[in-house]
Amino acid sequence: MLKLSAGKSGLVRAFLLTGTAVAALHAPAALAQDEDGADDQVATQEAGSGNEIVVTATKREQTLQEVPVAVTVTTAETLERGQIRDIKDLQTVVPSLIVGQRQSLAATNFFIRGFGNGANNPGIEPSVGVFVDGVYRSRTVAQVTDLPDVQRIEVLRGPQSTLFGKNASAGVISISTQKPSFTLGGSAELTYGNYDALVGKAHITGPISENFAFSVAGGFNTRDGFFKDVGTGHRTNERDRWFARGQLLFEGDSGLSVRVIGDYDKIDENCCGVVNLKSGPTFGAVLALGGATNDPNDPFSRVVSNNFDSTNEIENYGISGQVDFDLGPGSLTSITAWRKTNSLAVQDPDFTSADLVYPFLQETGIKTFTQEVRWTGEVAPGLDLLIGAFYLSDNVGQQENLLYSTQFRPYANILVQGATGGALNVPLLEQTFGALEGNPAKYVNTFFQPGTGFRNHFNLKSESISVFGQLDFEITDGLTLTLGGNYANDWKKFRTDAVSNDTFSAIDFNAPQYAPFRYNLLYGGALSAGVGQALGLGRSATPAEIFAFATGASPAGAAGAAAYANVIVPGATAYATANANNPLANPLNALKPLQFLPPFLNLPNSVEPGKTHDDNFSYTIRLAYDIDPSLNVYASYATGFKASSVNLSRDSRPFASDRTALEAAGLTVANQTYGSRFAGPEKSRVIEAGLKYNDNGLSANVAVFKQQIKGFQSNLFTGTGFALLNAGKQSTFGIELETQASLGDLTLNFATTYLDPKYDSFNSSAVGNLTGTKPAGIPKWTVVMGAQYELQVGPGNLIPRVSYLYASKAAVVEGLPGFLVRGPDGSIIDNTAALAAAKPFTVTRNDLTASIDYEFENGLSIGIWGRNLLKDNNIETIFDSVAQSGGISGYINDPRTYGITGRFRF
Repeated sequence: MLKLSAGKSGLVRAFLLTGTAVAALHAPAALAQDEDGADDQVATQEAGSGNEIVVTATKREQTLQEVPVAVTVTTAETLERGQIRDIKDLQTVVPSLIVGQRQSLAATNFFIRGFGNGANNPGIEPSVGVFVDGVYRSRTVAQVTDLPDVQRIEVLRGPQSTLFGKNASAGVISISTQKPSFTLGGSAELTYGNYDALVGKAHITGPISENFAFSVAGGFNTRDGFFKDVGTGHRTNERDRWFARGQLLFEGDSGLSVRVIGDYDKIDENCCGVVNLKSGPTFGAVLALGGATNDPNDPFSRVVSNNFDSTNEIENYGISGQVDFDLGPGSLTSITAWRKTNSLAVQDPDFTSADLVYPFLQETGIKTFTQEVRWTGEVAPGLDLLIGAFYLSDNVGQQENLLYSTQFRPYANILVQGATGGALNVPLLEQTFGALEGNPAKYVNTFFQPGTGFRNHFNLKSESISVFGQLDFEITDGLTLTLGGNYANDWKKFRTDAVSNDTFSAIDFNAPQYAPFRYNLLYGGALSAGVGQALGLGRSATPAEIFAFATGASPAGAAGAAAYANVIVPGATAYATANANNPLANPLNALKPLQFLPPFLNLPNSVEPGKTHDDNFSYTIRLAYDIDPSLNVYASYATGFKASSVNLSRDSRPFASDRTALEAAGLTVANQTYGSRFAGPEKSRVIEAGLKYNDNGLSANVAVFKQQIKGFQSNLFTGTGFALLNAGKQSTFGIELETQASLGDLTLNFATTYLDPKYDSFNSSAVGNLTGTKPAGIPKWTVVMGAQYELQVGPGNLIPRVSYLYASKAAVVEGLPGFLVRGPDGSIIDNTAALAAAKPFTVTRNDLTASIDYEFENGLSIGIWGRNLLKDNNIETIFDSVAQSGGISGYINDPRTYGITGRFRF
């Protein structure tokens, strides 16, 4: 029985101990840092636990108990024993974090407390900032890597405006790796698992001289694919990656320390498999051409069908230098970094084995330079100050090609015939449109030809500078007031060079010269409907039935012929005459789904400058009180800011507010639609109260908060691009609880997050008005629980460990744009079908991870492990199938994996 000491916090202690009776493993042990970084490689032997973990969430070393901030810490030990290989796996131990991977390995998205964005749109700076050893990673493409020689990962929840020079409006993921040690040591690890997984990594560190130490880490990660591609005969969603990382540390006199880090990692994989979740009415055309997909009734068979393999190549490298030295009553820190990321994704975007589209190519390059300088010190008794400045220069270039392949023209021909009851086909459309323009040969053999389509190049240059500071004033013993501020200034310039040579998408169905064509189609359709109704067919009449009815040869006889001449023909004539120039009644509207690559209006132009400029002052006010050494409470009000993000995609369209000016300047193109070029800045705020307890092996952290973001940058994949729009306001009420109990050799942990989010206002989302609805992808309840036990057996310890993640049901997306009813100008008329199409798709997580390790006293350990042991199947996200009207595609989660790991540490 665990005995608790009495005192004014005794009732709280008793309550929290009761709560840990059902506890689960989250972060069983952590690294107690040495000032010089020595012996970090033996972290598991020198670990603290619970709220004794040392963190740097406030830019200075404090225990988790001392930090009045909502932060979750995952230690090196948890990463090892939980088989957490990359940031995507981190969500299984951090309940307030959701990580998603989409179209490619370069498309990883982070959500904290339900807030986040990024995905595969490189013009977006994520709302959740990622820092590695103090260096900001500006894009999701630059955040995906295996985790080498990690010391700990801190997930800071809520806006972090006054401690991180680059504001993150939703939170921060801060990754700290082990410093070089002045004691020789190292580790090596090899894992083999199902799907022929083979993972190896090694780390060595030691002294070079009295003042210099080094470390070198490297590793590889290979695995067969999770999906069988029946179209190519190969497998997809494989692993083939490696990394190398070197560090040099200089420790001099007077507190001088210099740390230089260079890293390089490479990914070259066939990824990522897309499954068919619903076959639309156009799928028959795919089958007619010999194409196929998986059975939509069994998406978790992990079978896909493409006509060529996907390619994902990512090259990510950089160098950083951190200098620390004593200056006056404190210390000065400078972190300088340069990074480069190259990403190449080649994919079959129609996700069928039919040869509809050439390999979709997306090539992205990112160059980033950052500089941070900060000073921290005690300026007077009880008065601590942190001041700093941060500069970012970012250059993003992206090239994309989406082109028709050999079978798209016959595919389109089948769809045209089906949409018009066989009345029209592609060659007839080419001849008719050309003839009405005075040149019958103008369009012959031009629609949907192989090699035509959309080519673009986007470029974004971004610069930002911020000045930040925080003052901690101890008003009285144990009572501390924190005041912080951050002034940020951000400039962006962007330009596009996009060309669509798809001649069919450039046809304006409402053009005056096509009025006779529209009239004939309307007239014929009205005749067919009228005769079908007169004969009681329950459908439109065929040409043969119309002829028989008009000549009296039908069962209606002469009366039918008279009705045809006196009623039906005049009515059809009047209807066609009245609607030949009515865009809403245009009979060609049924062909609009095939116009998905319309002409593109490039910028900058005389109306759209291709620039944004944002500035903002964010601040934090917090009061923290140490009730006694084991119990702290705090309350805070904080604001955050994220600058404008740019829509670097084929769906970048002018704002509707620029329509009049663009038309006056003669800049609009055929089939011009309107949307967004960029989303304005996000401004967040959070009101939060928290409690932290640590005593007698029991720790607990509780946070209650109300967080909101005005102008939330919603980024929705439309199948061919992204709709980037600002929500009016999104808010979330939440409660977070994290507990840990160390009962001798048994460690129990329990963590849960409750979230109640909603769109307070979002009138013009990509799927219509969402005001008052719940944002997708955010579970109401998330629970992480498990246990770890250390048992002395022979010359070592036997350590079984289990962890379970539960997330309650949540919608996958709010709606699907492909099901919207739109007006001729692209505006949304009715979103009922778009919301209804997405509603059946939900996600509930039940993820069980377990391992059992035997650790010898000589540093050798052997363990077996399994992830997703319950074979939990979930749809990660859904989207409109490309060029398949009414179809739905999606990404699913990873299957069950297991393996054996050998590790040696010295």
